[in-house]
Amino acid sequence: EGRPELKNMLEFVREGDTVYVHDFSRLARSTKDLLHITDLLAKKKVHLVSFKENIDTSTPTGKLMLTMIAAINEFERTNLLERQREGILIAKKLGKYKGRKPIPFPENWKDIYNSWKTREITGTRAMEMLNLKKTTFYKLLREWEEIQSSVVK
Repeated sequence: EGRPELKNMLEFVREGDTVYVHDFSRLARSTKDLLHITDLLAKKKVHLVSFKENIDTSTPTGKLMLTMIAAINEFERTNLLERQREGILIAKKLGKYKGRKPIPFPENWKDIYNSWKTREITGTRAMEMLNLKKTTFYKLLREWEEIQSSVVK
């Protein structure tokens, strides 16, 4: 993470302690980061006081302010994801978003597949011979068997 002193402080504080900061930007890099840190402190029953924002988590108003910050963060995140989905739909309609390119079957696929299917070799060995990762191997396997079953019909 690159912030060893923050990590040390978070490990050092004990129940009943109060952490004082000039402002939240000195404590956290983002709203999400701030909420994570305040949650850690709350679980340890440690209070947080920020002078600039005038927030003290030991008071009902301070807790309310943190809850509001969390709610705004959640709202922004939800809106961002919704805009992203809408953008992808528009791009798909315009033919600009095509997703991942399909993975072609390796040259020696058929022979290795047959050896695997007849249990001459293990799945791990087949993956090694094809130079494929596990997820890719099984994805291609599903595609291949789907193709084969449609050819048979």
